[in-house]
Amino acid sequence: MAMEEVIHHSWRDSYRGMSSDNVKGLVLALSSSLFIGASFIVKKKGLKKAGATGVRAGVGGYSYLYEPLWWVGMITMIVGEIANFAAYAFAPAILVTPLGALSIIISAVLAHIMLKEKLHIFGILGCILCVVGSTTIVLHAPQERAIESVKEVWDLATEPGFLLYASMVIAAVFVLIFRFVPQYGQTHIMCYIGVCSLVGSLSVMSVKAIGIALKLTLSGMNQLIYPQTWAFTTVVILCVLTQMNYLNKALDTFNTAVVSPIYYVMFTSLTILASVIMFKDWDRQSPTQIVTEMCGFVTILSGTFLLHRTKDMTDGPAPLPVRLPKHADEDEGIPLRRQETASRST
Repeated sequence: MAMEEVIHHSWRDSYRGMSSDNVKGLVLALSSSLFIGASFIVKKKGLKKAGATGVRAGVGGYSYLYEPLWWVGMITMIVGEIANFAAYAFAPAILVTPLGALSIIISAVLAHIMLKEKLHIFGILGCILCVVGSTTIVLHAPQERAIESVKEVWDLATEPGFLLYASMVIAAVFVLIFRFVPQYGQTHIMCYIGVCSLVGSLSVMSVKAIGIALKLTLSGMNQLIYPQTWAFTTVVILCVLTQMNYLNKALDTFNTAVVSPIYYVMFTSLTILASVIMFKDWDRQSPTQIVTEMCGFVTILSGTFLLHRTKDMTDGPAPLPVRLPKHADEDEGIPLRRQETASRST
């Protein structure tokens, strides 16, 4: 009997459950995934509709700005991002960011229903793996770090480690935009997604800083008087505008079922890395918790990989005679596929 009490006491000490702030962050993150997952599909339909009558976004056009359906998708995404913004104010990035996997599931299912982009049986398995991995991370996520001023966040952001990371990210973004995007943007998805993901990791850190500032302000400690709050706000605006531009290009050029998981994997990996460097999330965890979180993250990556492979399988040789008369590849705007089709016809 005494041994059972010791075991129970030991288990209770090792796992104290989620804090109230983490629970709030969890609920907000789940709501965000729902809205953002749906927005991918609505925006995609708007981009395709706009591209049918004007210059497509994938080749530098902005006719989608006149398409109401695209704006519906944009508003839906903004609502999701607001929920995501609020989630970062309550919970650590290691908890909030991986839950974006749920938006992949929603996006893949809606693409199957609304855009007729096939979801293979292994894609369903990928969705299940994403849920399992997300659950693992949620159960072992660190508690939110106690911060009493936006100045503390600024001090963390100006430490040598994070300054080195931010410098490397900015340099890589400029190389991609001015060197690789003009030549390879239409044929290599990693050009557009690379810009979005790299910039996104910096925007999340700034969003978290602003969220903390607003939370403290609403609790009675005004943080809007500090220039650091507005510096973080400027970074967020610049990063979000860049992300939106290149994500639109990626969605208009490549298949949604490919864009969503690749973007998620790169964005989440870089965001977790940035959070570990800046907020030192792992300093408050045991090696067992860290390894468990990484296992959960690898499980999510496996799920997104299966979703990616699902798209490849549905585009295989077997369904080719059915797809060609419908010009499906041309609708998706993948230049390499169009060139292959032309070579077969000649």
